[in-house]
Amino acid sequence: MQKVPLSAVVLTKNEEDNIRPCLESVVGWADEIIVVDDGSRDNTRQIAGEQAHRVLSRATDNEGAQRNWAYAQASREWVLALDADERVTPELQDEIDKVLPGTSCQAFAIPSRNYIGATWVRYGGWYPASKLKLFRQGRFRYEEVEIHPRIFVDGETGTLTKDILHRSYRNFEHFLEKLNRHTTLEAQKWLRTGQRMTAGRISRRTVDRFFRSYLRKRGFKDGLTGFMVAYFASMYQILSYAKYREMREGGPEHAKIKKETSEFS
Repeated sequence: MQKVPLSAVVLTKNEEDNIRPCLESVVGWADEIIVVDDGSRDNTRQIAGEQAHRVLSRATDNEGAQRNWAYAQASREWVLALDADERVTPELQDEIDKVLPGTSCQAFAIPSRNYIGATWVRYGGWYPASKLKLFRQGRFRYEEVEIHPRIFVDGETGTLTKDILHRSYRNFEHFLEKLNRHTTLEAQKWLRTGQRMTAGRISRRTVDRFFRSYLRKRGFKDGLTGFMVAYFASMYQILSYAKYREMREGGPEHAKIKKETSEFS
């Protein structure tokens, strides 16, 4: 079977607990492994250096710009975008090896099997939750914003069927930490891009996100975990808005935050 040249690119910051299994999932399969690190203060870089072909350093300005820069460093025809808490399964490797030769697609979405601790979250819109993560080099770019950047692909896209494993959250405490960090970035994005957010609009979003996750997408089938996922989805909206109001009324200095991590997942 013909194998298409592929680079696996991983973005990190303080990921010593995740980086080894992430890299082990692509060692011996990916032609090139690149880690782009944002000033880790733990052992991330040392661990990455044991398995990656290159470990590069770059401070994050915003998520989209960091991703664009990182993936541009890849030298192979195809780029697989990974976060440190993701794992590539052997089944996904086999599918990629079979699909890429001769394809007319310029990018592929990959199903994500998301976990909170040891719990696979199957409902509430969390599965398959396919994301564009495999691109032909030079045919894609990310919107350069703080969080949840859109992806623009020059050409046809496809969807794979095998999962990538995403160890999203260690536990609910970790979930709350990320919720706090991501809502700050969301508020900053709204403020910087001049999006007009009103209490009425956010109230509708807050209610809609809960019922969409818990009822329409059957989050209730995940029990307490499903309820918490729906609740946090609604809290994301109202908390982002509260921070947005605070930043807008406090002026530019109030909108600045200290960059403690560059976890984008």
